[in-house]
Amino acid sequence: MAEQLTPQQHAQLTAELEELEGPRRAEIVEAIRIARGHGDLSENFEYHAAKNEQGLLERRIRVLRERLDNGSIVEPAGTEVVGVGSRVTIADETGAQLEVEISSVGGRGTSSPSSPFGAALLGRRVGETVEVSAPRGAWKATILAIGLA
Repeated sequence: MAEQLTPQQHAQLTAELEELEGPRRAEIVEAIRIARGHGDLSENFEYHAAKNEQGLLERRIRVLRERLDNGSIVEPAGTEVVGVGSRVTIADETGAQLEVEISSVGGRGTSSPSSPFGAALLGRRVGETVEVSAPRGAWKATILAIGLA
């Protein structure tokens, strides 16, 4: 199944890709050039660190390109039903509340729609209780509110 992204999430990934392919890549190329000037490459820590950073950068660029090329853009589900782009407030079995955004982009305060938590919430409405099957055991959550991220 293709990864679903809201227009805002797609724009966020596109901006990150442009930053990495432009200024960030240029910085690393320059760091490698400078490190080469320090002499023997076999014992040149700066050179090896810059090459390692370049490898990590190129990997992230490949991942972003794949996500953008193979993803599909969907409109946020709105405030009636949980979907990609929804900001959901839930209460767990102890009454503790948590607010999470359903997002394929990731980051703090988000849950992927393909994760056990995100998948349990998709298509649900306010007042519904869902069971989340997680690696540390199943738990229940009640949806208190649905908003737009």
